[in-house]
Amino acid sequence: MSRLEGKVALITGATGGIGRAASKLFADEGARVVLVDLDESALQDAVQSIGADRASYHAADVTQPDQAQNYVQAAVDRWGGIDIYLANAGIEGSISPIPDYPIDVFDRVMAVNVRGVWLGIKYVVPAMRERGGGSIVITSSTAGIGGSADMSAYTTSKHAVIGLMRTAALEGAPLGIRVNTVNPAPIETRMMRSIEEMRVAALDDATVTVERTKQAAAARIPLRRYGNPEEVARLMLFLASDESSFCTGGVYMVDGGRSAGSP
Repeated sequence: MSRLEGKVALITGATGGIGRAASKLFADEGARVVLVDLDESALQDAVQSIGADRASYHAADVTQPDQAQNYVQAAVDRWGGIDIYLANAGIEGSISPIPDYPIDVFDRVMAVNVRGVWLGIKYVVPAMRERGGGSIVITSSTAGIGGSADMSAYTTSKHAVIGLMRTAALEGAPLGIRVNTVNPAPIETRMMRSIEEMRVAALDDATVTVERTKQAAAARIPLRRYGNPEEVARLMLFLASDESSFCTGGVYMVDGGRSAGSP
């Protein structure tokens, strides 16, 4: 039997690199998936690649309570309930020291990366309770367990969701709801290209290129490379499945050994 047979998975940030990989993997493992993101055309493309018999979508801004309620209700209406919630929507913000960091950008990062996760949990938990339990997986980052210069908003947000996860795990345990975070190192995604480009622009040094910036980041990872979205998705699959039935309140690294060494 497939590992998620009979399960319904709700996935935010579903059209990004990690979200799309997880959506496909979860569907391949038997789940019915509801994809949530802002870009409707990208959502339509993602559903088409999976198959409308296994996937549906709901365009939404995860920071808005009514829209969060609506995407949860859409999953219940379409597939009968929710067993898995992958809180994966996130943005990177800007690259600049705290005194120069734009306040509006800080607020937006916190809204998407923290408030969005909190709202999802708020409205998903009652639906999961109706199913007798479930699994919530939150995408954090290696930035969630250490500092990252010039990325105050992103780093703060990824620390915050670990605290949120631990609280939700304690609240969810009596309901049969498990909650964990997955913490990737740099992954081959649009977000990492954006971060690399912003770092190069901030240095204003013609000798520093995006490729050299990437090489320097990869050199700090013991496996000497970025991960790929499918490698993150496989850990998410484990935590979403019944194979991780005794796992809750945990911070799970998928970082090529990055967190094992010194900063």
